[in-house]
Amino acid sequence: MLISWDDFEKIDIRTGTIIDVNDFPKARKPAYKLTIDFGGELGIKRSSAQITAHYSMEELLNRQVVAVVNFPPKQIADFISECLVLGVYDENKDVILLQPQRSVSNGMKIG
Repeated sequence: MLISWDDFEKIDIRTGTIIDVNDFPKARKPAYKLTIDFGGELGIKRSSAQITAHYSMEELLNRQVVAVVNFPPKQIADFISECLVLGVYDENKDVILLQPQRSVSNGMKIG
């Protein structure tokens, strides 16, 4: 399905830094609860991410990620996810995170 440039511009994709990581045992599939700093304009947002196959909690702390920040909040078990961290599925359908190649300021818009 093709989309227009106007459709693409509706998606707000930003850089952020993971500042806290916790296990999420109530999730149906193995996941972490992430707290991500998107800078002054957007502030702190939380996300549930099924990324346990490739990442330990220690590896994720202070890692920059790319996320969609303008989805409505979604309840997952007893947790409200406020953004969608982006990644690529590998051959086993496990997620490998997208991240900037170089360090950038939190909240920078992808476009």
